[in-house]
Amino acid sequence: MGESAEPVERHPLSMSIEENIKELRSIFDRCSDVVMRELKLSAGEPIKAFLMYVDGLSEKAMISDHMMRALQINPALVPQGQQLTKANALNIVKDHLLCMAEVKTTGEMLELVDYVLSGDIALLIDGSAKALLPSARGWEARDVEEPATEPLVRGPRDGFTESLRTNTTLIRRRIKTSRLKMETIKVGLLTKTDVIIAYIEGIANDKVVEEVRRRLGRINVDGILESGYLEELIEDQPFSFFSQINSTERPDKVAGNLLEGYVAIIVDTTPMALIVPATFTQFLQSAEDYYNRFPYATFVRLLRFIALNFALLLPSTYIAVVTYHQEMLPTPLLISIASQREGVPFPAFVEALLMESVFEILREAGIRLPRPIGQAVSIVGALVVGEAAVNAGLVSPAMVMVVSLTAISSFTIPTVSGSYAIRLLRFPIMFLAAAFGLFGIMAGLMGILIHLSSLRSFGVPYLSPLAPVSFRDLKDSFIRAPWWAMFTRPRLTGYKEPQRQEYGQEPGPRHRGDDTAHRKGKKGGPSGA
Repeated sequence: MGESAEPVERHPLSMSIEENIKELRSIFDRCSDVVMRELKLSAGEPIKAFLMYVDGLSEKAMISDHMMRALQINPALVPQGQQLTKANALNIVKDHLLCMAEVKTTGEMLELVDYVLSGDIALLIDGSAKALLPSARGWEARDVEEPATEPLVRGPRDGFTESLRTNTTLIRRRIKTSRLKMETIKVGLLTKTDVIIAYIEGIANDKVVEEVRRRLGRINVDGILESGYLEELIEDQPFSFFSQINSTERPDKVAGNLLEGYVAIIVDTTPMALIVPATFTQFLQSAEDYYNRFPYATFVRLLRFIALNFALLLPSTYIAVVTYHQEMLPTPLLISIASQREGVPFPAFVEALLMESVFEILREAGIRLPRPIGQAVSIVGALVVGEAAVNAGLVSPAMVMVVSLTAISSFTIPTVSGSYAIRLLRFPIMFLAAAFGLFGIMAGLMGILIHLSSLRSFGVPYLSPLAPVSFRDLKDSFIRAPWWAMFTRPRLTGYKEPQRQEYGQEPGPRHRGDDTAHRKGKKGGPSGA
């Protein structure tokens, strides 16, 4: 593919405004949303000018109030001792007449076209081989709302929108330091989508930042419409069921990760931001874990881990025990299950496969339908189908209970991308359980563990801090230590500036002396904490 998909080659603007207008009209032929207007600057000799912008991408009020009025040149605004001529008209308009916060200049046709298509105004003046590009970007955008995919009971209610500048503002409000860097690149030959690489200088790993730049820089596609495009193009293992890039639409979650040394990738026109590198434990963590007190946060994290095992292994364990290992069940329970399965024409594996498939269909239908209808379909549909299947003798009540508990457990995983892997892996493990019983389940789990151990996300082991083990970082993994005990950042992402707070901030009544002096005495505590 070529370097540019625009119908114009990179070349300088002409000194003749007529030639520039002719070329621009040719480039934007049959583009009814592009507004072009020829003007006369008349403070002295009439000088021809040309104004162009895209209707809907530029603010008309700003164009009318700041551009058109400025071009009705008041001779009093022209510097004393100067006459408005073709040679100096562009500089006088830029320096003395335009009341715009940002005015760029360009001398290349391709760059001019790119800026206009991004929402800026182009102003060409006869006799100059440069164009003025006042920034007047403004379009209809969704208001900041609570994220639909990551609701919280306690915490901020704002979420990312489809506006890139709104999203960067939400992050900048939380991290007020000049060390927060936001580098902008364009990706996509046709869409020219703005992509921002955000990180905190001096905390983020320079190698990770450089690797993000390299992977984004080698992308050569027609367009990027959503951050999911980038996720598939820059991840380490594209055929793995496990996502190696974390995604979120919560600015507080992005800010928290930036403070720990992670790198965020923010894409224009989508509310989903990407966070790299990603680890397995991150997909079991919610932003709310850091807003609640640590005993409850730890309890919920452990509960999610148990629910993760239920969601992955409960149907396959039922299949293995009922099919091969009946001796493991207490006699009353075995008799109850056998009586329930009497008259069911399918083996336990087919029974589970049927119910799991039906539930996945109902879940997908509930997502695709309008929200009020979708919720009714997913809840009522599951009840009706389950009851009808039991009455028809197709499945046993025990299987309906197993599938229901599996589905509820999968809902506890706080990240959507994390739940996808569990939903997909559930079916292969069911096949192994049907073929080899509990031995098949153990073989499947060992295969998953080996695969997870081999995964890396931008150079960081996927199972860290579990493998390789880092006792310092275990304080924020399956448990959540109190804030006053989390002195350091993660070893693999924030090693450049490991300490993030003073030691000795444990709260409690003052027993002796001044508590300030007591804290200062503990500052710079044990290095291995």
